[in-house]
Amino acid sequence: MTDASSTPAIPVTIHRSDYRAPDWSIPDIALDFALGIDATKVGAALSVVRQGGAPVPLLLRGDGLTPAAVRVDGEVWNDWRMEGSDLIVDLGERTAAAVEVDTVIDPASNTQLSGLYASGGLLCTQCEAEGFRRITFHPDRPDVLSRYKVRMAGDKAAFPILLSNGNCVDQGEEGSDHWALWEDPWPKPSYLFALVAGDLVVNKDSFTTMSGREVELGIWVRGGDQDRTGHAMQALKDSMAWDERVYGREYDLDLFNIVAVSDFNMGAMENKGLNIFNTRYILADPDTATDVDYDGVEGVVAHEYFHNWSGNRVTCRDWFQLSLKEGFTVFRDQNFSADMGSPPVKRIEDVRLLRAAQFPEDAGPLAHPIRPDSFQEISNFYTATIYNKGAEIIRMMATMVGPERFRKGTDLYFERHDGEAATCEDFVRAIEEGAGIDLAQFRRWYEQAGTPRLKLSLAEEAGHWSLDIVQTVPPTPGQPEKQPMMMPLRLAAFAMDGSGDALADTLVTVTGATQRIALGKFAARPALSVNRGFSAPIIVDFERGSGELAWLAAHDDDPFARYEALQQLMLDTLVAAVSGKTGDHRAVIDAVGQTLAGAASDPAFVAEAVLLPSEAFIGDQMVTVDPDAIRRERLALQAAIGTALETKWRAILAGRAPPATDLSSKAKGGRRLRGVALAYLAATGADDAPALAFRIFSDADGMTERQAALATLAHGDSDERIAALDIFYQRYRDNPLVLDKWFQVQAWSLRGDTVDAVKALAQHPDFTLANPNRVRSLYGALTGNQAAFHQADGAGYTLIADLVIALDPKNPQTSAKMIPPLGRWKRFDEGRQALMKAELERILAQPGLSRDVTEQASKSLLG
Repeated sequence: MTDASSTPAIPVTIHRSDYRAPDWSIPDIALDFALGIDATKVGAALSVVRQGGAPVPLLLRGDGLTPAAVRVDGEVWNDWRMEGSDLIVDLGERTAAAVEVDTVIDPASNTQLSGLYASGGLLCTQCEAEGFRRITFHPDRPDVLSRYKVRMAGDKAAFPILLSNGNCVDQGEEGSDHWALWEDPWPKPSYLFALVAGDLVVNKDSFTTMSGREVELGIWVRGGDQDRTGHAMQALKDSMAWDERVYGREYDLDLFNIVAVSDFNMGAMENKGLNIFNTRYILADPDTATDVDYDGVEGVVAHEYFHNWSGNRVTCRDWFQLSLKEGFTVFRDQNFSADMGSPPVKRIEDVRLLRAAQFPEDAGPLAHPIRPDSFQEISNFYTATIYNKGAEIIRMMATMVGPERFRKGTDLYFERHDGEAATCEDFVRAIEEGAGIDLAQFRRWYEQAGTPRLKLSLAEEAGHWSLDIVQTVPPTPGQPEKQPMMMPLRLAAFAMDGSGDALADTLVTVTGATQRIALGKFAARPALSVNRGFSAPIIVDFERGSGELAWLAAHDDDPFARYEALQQLMLDTLVAAVSGKTGDHRAVIDAVGQTLAGAASDPAFVAEAVLLPSEAFIGDQMVTVDPDAIRRERLALQAAIGTALETKWRAILAGRAPPATDLSSKAKGGRRLRGVALAYLAATGADDAPALAFRIFSDADGMTERQAALATLAHGDSDERIAALDIFYQRYRDNPLVLDKWFQVQAWSLRGDTVDAVKALAQHPDFTLANPNRVRSLYGALTGNQAAFHQADGAGYTLIADLVIALDPKNPQTSAKMIPPLGRWKRFDEGRQALMKAELERILAQPGLSRDVTEQASKSLLG
């Protein structure tokens, strides 16, 4: 990243087609840090080797740096110059040299949280994607891999703990200072460099690998937080065992350390041997963390650990290949979490996230393939498309070839590219060769943006039924015309008359723009179960009546398909009502009632299945989104379900909640279902609902029940709401992660004054723009509250634009992430369109705008 003051007015666009191999390699690098919060001296010694024949200068990237000294082969060197923020060193005819550069940086003033920065007395790093150039001059590109030796020295009282990548090979004291020397034997790119120094305590454990090596594990946190790291430690050990069992991948160092920091732009970072985490994904205990938080800790710890092979040992050649490591690793962490809990529920959660975050991205001005062709600021491409859609592309390959052949393909990939910087094509080729499958057409998933749509229809001839498929891929920015995709489509068909006729679960490969699939002989139109398990990330257009959907919701043998059928029934009802037609509440109520019959045996699945589709997802089904009508009709259906099934909801709430310490899938499902039941009961307007919610809030033995009750109360106007918000704040005001929840539930509120409430909360003494978690908890939550954010007078748009403008000079990454909701202006009525566009124009008119925000806002304005 660059400082706003040095940002060009028109950011340079970088194209994948312009890639060329580096002119110089750096086999080894030694870094010497003299640590200080306000001033840290950095000495970098690079062994450089020229690649190819022609002599070219050494280009070292920098961002906000000035070299204090440059030496070549031990001599002071004057043949260097600055080009913008980069250092150019002319090495003449040399084919190899030792280049040393000294710099001084100020971690305390680094509000971007990229590079080396201070966080509450700690020094820590975040170097992905281009943060290393904020520490020292370096090529800072992922295809330059080096072995690192790092020496750190500083005041022992200020920095009693000194951590870096690899293994600690030596340490000592010099008066009030002390030092440590770390070496990482594995070559890695600069974005995986990590350093942490400060006053930390550790939860230590160990893991014995499949070859019998003992690995020392450590989770480092601030004093007083170590008791909340037990779940993360267990997740780490489970991840290590799972990766050995499922992928045959063993850890390769003597140490594996994790550090939790409060100020962090991302969720976590997979630095080799020294993962740095947002505290949100490490600290958990029943009093302060919900079941969702526990699952998040488990999943993110697994994700970062799995990167050791899918990202670190095999890294990406350039940032256009980002999904090579992220998509594959998300797929791996999803499967791990499914194995640790409920596979059907995990699949539902993953698909819900994909539809909420990635489908709108694919349908908007920021649509891009999972392997982009160009970018202006790489941090803008840490998107749901790269991560979540990228995982679905890997999942489709695994589905088409089966687990054994997929494992052969991944084994070949790891063996062939270990220690290399690879490409997405390298991965596809390894699966192709290892699994024995032709993926030529499948490669279009890496080239084409947009969510494919399959329009389905049934045809019958002499009692034999077939399925006709018409595939389209919608136009996206820069890609007006698309070719048909190759995708696996799981389907089944059932006779609803009880005859037993059926087409068992079948995997079909769709390849053409049109395709016909034989289903078999049925006496009457069969009930079609399609895209079972969400076998492809697509939108299916298929008209099915409420009776067929209700039958599938009750009888389909695929859990995800049962969930889909009930959700589609709800969605059809809501879309009809919003469009002015009569919605069939009774069919939905009956289907929800039938589903609740399975609550005792599988509460986790039932809790997910009976939830109404979100307001945003309902809007995604409409040509023009009407936020007010969507909220009105969704609340009406929720009230109807709540009233008709009130006895069932009360029975669920009358039962004893599973203890908060029980983290089994069934216990978590039970708590989740109680939260859903409370929301339905509150929607009825029952006089005793606020008192019941407050009692649950007061009696809760853990955060899951407490937060669910608080969120329910936050939607209303009761005295209990005011009391609960105050009690929650007073109890947790000194716990930043829990206080984020307090801000969040108020920004999620369905009350009509939510925008005004968010505006007031932004002035609260505990709100700060300096912490990304706090910003996301308030403003990010507001953008997810569709009716509030899209308030007709545009107050929500102005609030977000004001935030972007204020935050951009301090933290461009976090600021830019707030813009995409404004970029969906084409989906709304003319009045809202004009208001959103005006705010985007106001953002772009600001002087000194960062590359991050400039790219997001300018593309969003194009619509």
